[in-house]
Amino acid sequence: MPIGLYLHIPFCASKCPYCDFYSVTTTDLQLDTYTDALTRSLADWASKTGETADTLYFGGGTPSLLGGKRLARLAETARRLFSIPNSAEITLEANPGDALDEVFSAFSAAGGNRLSLGMQSTNDTQLRVLGRRHTVSQTESAIRAAQRAGIANYSLDLMLGTPAQTVRDVEHAAACCEQWGASHVSAYLLKLENGTPFAAAPPPLPDEDTTVALYHAAADALEAHGYRQYEISNFARPGCESRHNTKYWNLDPYLGIGPSAHSFLGGKRFAYSRSLADFLSGKPPIAEAVTPTVIAEDSAEEYAMLRLRLADGLREDAFQARFGTPIPVAWRVAAKTLPPSLIRTDNDSIRLTRDGFLVSNAIISRLLGSA
Repeated sequence: MPIGLYLHIPFCASKCPYCDFYSVTTTDLQLDTYTDALTRSLADWASKTGETADTLYFGGGTPSLLGGKRLARLAETARRLFSIPNSAEITLEANPGDALDEVFSAFSAAGGNRLSLGMQSTNDTQLRVLGRRHTVSQTESAIRAAQRAGIANYSLDLMLGTPAQTVRDVEHAAACCEQWGASHVSAYLLKLENGTPFAAAPPPLPDEDTTVALYHAAADALEAHGYRQYEISNFARPGCESRHNTKYWNLDPYLGIGPSAHSFLGGKRFAYSRSLADFLSGKPPIAEAVTPTVIAEDSAEEYAMLRLRLADGLREDAFQARFGTPIPVAWRVAAKTLPPSLIRTDNDSIRLTRDGFLVSNAIISRLLGSA
């Protein structure tokens, strides 16, 4: 099975107050040094594993800060070393506030065919509250740059449950996604992550009932504009689901390279430390710690936990093909004790409803704890 290949680009021009992804500020010298280190790591992993890949994802941080030439070098190196075909999905995350014409043109010329743009909101006031350094008009400019580069497949991020956000705001954002030609939307709830400025000094956030209403309004509006919900936070036009991220939810193998990047390869999970210095010095990733509270790697429980994030849920045919046994009866029994407004079960699958997605952790714990 071809793997998914992820390259973490840990550079940002500024840090958003809600973000806990690993990133640092940058200089041009760092960009060149880091590109060299990633190139060496790609060669090392290719020689050690002999794997091929059919998705490549540049995440961050702000990968577009690398510039077109460095991104093209990395894309071409990865495609050659991992035998990535022309039909592969190759994605770049980008900040709409940057100058992107040269970046997108070089990325497209190197085989890049998908973008993930950090739109977050279609309200300039809310963007400022979120610490974003772009405006709504710059999001439109970034989309036009993508179109000029010949990239028609682009996803827009939409943050929900933000300060002063209204149902009208999210409905307007959904309409903009359709108007601007997005093929995919990631609509996710703002979470206060430990160690972030928002966690230390939380902004005034909507209460729980309002947040639930915003989530439902966004989902309803996006579906009305032609985007099908296929995962808790992801909506897509038919055939435009993220092939790379779907690997995570299917428990398929993937390799992450760069500080803080995680991997699942050979049935094992491992990760690089959250340190640019460690990565540049050649420090290898280490196995992720396993404790009694952690679900075993590559197990039926882990597979179920990930698949239940998807609208299709845990399917009987796929489960039997992977594990050689039916879905445990205890899981089905536990599912039937829960309200049908949260979870559905039949001969073909167990799957969460939209309301179930909002309390998915509790439901999954209830199901898996019944085995």
